[in-house]
Amino acid sequence: MSQTESASPTASPAAKQPKLPFWQVWNVSLGFLGVQFGFALQNANASRILSDLGADLHALSLFWIVAPLMGLIVQPIVGSASDRTWSRFGRRNPYILFGAIAAALGMAFMPNAGIAVAFIAPILFGGVMLALMDAAFNVTMQPFRALVSDMVPPEQRTLGYSVQSLLINIGAVMGSMLPFILTNVVGLENTARAGEVAPSVIWAFYLGGSVLLGSVLWTVFRTKEYPPQEYNAYKGIDGEQLAREQAERQSLPQRLAGFCRLLVSMPKTMRQLAVVQFFSWFALFIMWVYTTPAITQHVWGVEAKWFDSHYLQSVGEIPAHIAAAKGAAGDWVGILFAAYSLFAAIFSIALAKIANTIGRKPTYALSLGLGGLCYISFLFFQGGAPTPVNLLITEVTVPSGALGLLLPMIGIGICWAAILAMPYSILSEALPASKTGVYMGIFNFTIAAPQIVSALVAGPILAGVFGNQAIYIIVLAGGFMLLGALSVFFVREPDSEVRAAEAGAVAV
Repeated sequence: MSQTESASPTASPAAKQPKLPFWQVWNVSLGFLGVQFGFALQNANASRILSDLGADLHALSLFWIVAPLMGLIVQPIVGSASDRTWSRFGRRNPYILFGAIAAALGMAFMPNAGIAVAFIAPILFGGVMLALMDAAFNVTMQPFRALVSDMVPPEQRTLGYSVQSLLINIGAVMGSMLPFILTNVVGLENTARAGEVAPSVIWAFYLGGSVLLGSVLWTVFRTKEYPPQEYNAYKGIDGEQLAREQAERQSLPQRLAGFCRLLVSMPKTMRQLAVVQFFSWFALFIMWVYTTPAITQHVWGVEAKWFDSHYLQSVGEIPAHIAAAKGAAGDWVGILFAAYSLFAAIFSIALAKIANTIGRKPTYALSLGLGGLCYISFLFFQGGAPTPVNLLITEVTVPSGALGLLLPMIGIGICWAAILAMPYSILSEALPASKTGVYMGIFNFTIAAPQIVSALVAGPILAGVFGNQAIYIIVLAGGFMLLGALSVFFVREPDSEVRAAEAGAVAV
């Protein structure tokens, strides 16, 4: 796609962008519900699937490295491309729709790795499908972030990202609980034979792909993006100058040089937020990869050897009680992830008001600090007597330690809601409107890079320092989240930078 409409010069200052009705703010972000539905299924079940297909415990993080790598590669490219795209289908919408279609296909194929055994090892096929899903999620996610910035005026920006956070967490609750519901309500089998994936997980991925595609279609068809002239007027952009810049054909070295210039000249706020992002996303990655084995070992009492592919090969068939414990723990992790997403969704409703009352930085820092303490508290919930739990839709019996883990999910949910909303709310005011997409893509480096570092070091730390006892790597994640909370106080918000500059000018 290319620029098909000529941009016109705009008056300065920018025309006032109209406020959106609440339900239009809702429509702009509704597709996030489906995208996060897919992410939640992946986060809660990818380690389970890969383990069932034969991955060693300490190698799980290396499989998961494809997720941040895809984000690192895809988001800046898609962000830059969507900045330059004007078509009759919109500016961001074509990328959002294409990514959703590809993600739905990946979700259909990943849990069916066993069907490819004649052509490729199931574990490799599963890894390839994980990479496809993550690439597609990123193609969809990045333009969604920019779409909110495009369509929502500055005075509604915190509301826009809070609604986005709410919808993300509603999708996460639904996606995280789905395998549990399919097992305990529908009656599908949740145990897997060696080299296969449980039927409940397979059908959860089918349903998740359908929800993802349907919600994205709703946003695409219910959101009419501003045409170039109108968008430029609202953002105070000189349309003719922008058109000349975009019409220039540049060689690959020139483009790389331009990209490097963008990195060097990024707003100071963006650099400072990158430090916070490093600590918080390092911790999140560990949680997503290792919560399932941590809970299976620490609460259900399954020894680490049952996550060792060499040991599993030596014993042949997995004993029924071990398979049952791993299946039950995997389902309960879905409940825990749904719980923190539910608490995040509830907190998202009040997030904008709290941030407006006490400030965005204190809200952000307190949320990260609470999340870090709750990670560390996992250590105190171990085993316990079988306890019946009424979840309204069904009743299950789990160790009392598993039930207790619902408590730290409150703090982790608050932390997650803040991570989804506050950095973007702070950052969006510091970005030039003509480069919002590419800078949002570059900002994804601050999400992808810490996850890549975590993927490379978490496995060796788990094996070499913690003896494959996964609970201790969760505690380590809590320490990193606390460092993230401290680093928030070194971030200078754009408004404070402007006030400082004005004060300096008066003093001179």
